[in-house]
Amino acid sequence: MALPPQLLHALESFRDQAKDAIWALSACLCQQTPKVKINGRTFQIIKVLGEGGFSFVYLAQDEHSGRQFALKKIRCPTGQQGVKEALREVEAYRRFKHPNIIRILDSAVVQDPEGEGQIVYLFLPLYKRGNLQDVINANVVNGRHFPEQEMVRLFRGTCLAVRAMHEYRPTTPQSAVASKRAAAEAANGKPNRGKAAAHDHDDDDHDERFPQAEGDADGGYSYDGPSGSSVPLVTRHQMDEEGEVVFDGDEEVTNAQQEGVALEVVPYAHRDLKPGNIMIADDGKTPILMDFGSTMLARVHIENRSQALLQQDIAAEQSTMAYRAPELFDVKTGQTIDEKVDIWSLGCTLYALAYSHSPFENTQTTEQGGSIAMAVLNAQYKHPQSAYSQGLKNLIDSMLKVNPADRPDINQVIAMTDRVIQSLS
Repeated sequence: MALPPQLLHALESFRDQAKDAIWALSACLCQQTPKVKINGRTFQIIKVLGEGGFSFVYLAQDEHSGRQFALKKIRCPTGQQGVKEALREVEAYRRFKHPNIIRILDSAVVQDPEGEGQIVYLFLPLYKRGNLQDVINANVVNGRHFPEQEMVRLFRGTCLAVRAMHEYRPTTPQSAVASKRAAAEAANGKPNRGKAAAHDHDDDDHDERFPQAEGDADGGYSYDGPSGSSVPLVTRHQMDEEGEVVFDGDEEVTNAQQEGVALEVVPYAHRDLKPGNIMIADDGKTPILMDFGSTMLARVHIENRSQALLQQDIAAEQSTMAYRAPELFDVKTGQTIDEKVDIWSLGCTLYALAYSHSPFENTQTTEQGGSIAMAVLNAQYKHPQSAYSQGLKNLIDSMLKVNPADRPDINQVIAMTDRVIQSLS
């Protein structure tokens, strides 16, 4: 008797989580640090920082340099479709460049040593202060709350990151710019600098720890090997040529970038905004948005029931229930889902910063058998008694409107946030 797909997926996820948990705990059991070798470098796995369905995030240290990173390991037991989905996250990290959005430092695709599919590794900066959910948890333990001005400033920085996604405008790729520059230099009688000219990059996109790989016009990175030589990664271009992965999503954006065409704004939605996905930079003031595994083109028109059910399934798998917009619980034929799903999640996030839990994780839903979904669909929540301003409460309420059309857009949210900050000064 064949198992239902949902149960099979759950069993596979549990199995992979068990494997990774045993691997991560082996340091304690075997008195030695687990290691992984990627792109010619050996990394020590210090501890687990977080986990998801098919992914774990580890604190990893480069044996050669001693530098530490957050290493995200995504298992892809389902074959090339799983790899394709994982690499979408890599593409998202590279697509959005903003001071409040995390930067990907490196990525690689390797064969699972146990022979069960492939593994995608993402190297990300390590933020030692953790994320906003960590601060919320500490506040609960210590009986504290965020000072309102600090909380609203953290929220504003998060909104700036979201705006970079909602107002994303594709730009001409570096390879096209470099080719035009080389052609212009040749026309002017200037020497052609050869291969390196095709891979110039802006100084503000340069990271001494992970210099860009030569020969990768897709924006991939490499790091210096033990002998100082560059170790290139598996890139999107290489995988397309070899037929391993076909990036058939975001066709309009991808094709236009390859052709060097300037496009109008193409909104993207994060779709899993929550305190746990907002890191705190080392300065203690700057929020850093992360985890783009759920990111997609924001505007999706639902033409039939099949598409509606598909969107519900995607949301159920990728978007945290207590922060998920109501239109993702009950997707209707004929509607267009858009970036307003993130506005709802921002409202839930600000509420959680203020009161230490999502507006829909209350006594009724968590202890009395109530339904989070029903609470969300009816916007059933209350503000606890607090010393926070009415302006803050009004800001939260403006975002938690069941009808997406009644919610403000991201620029309106930022403007209202600025007014709250001004009122507190």
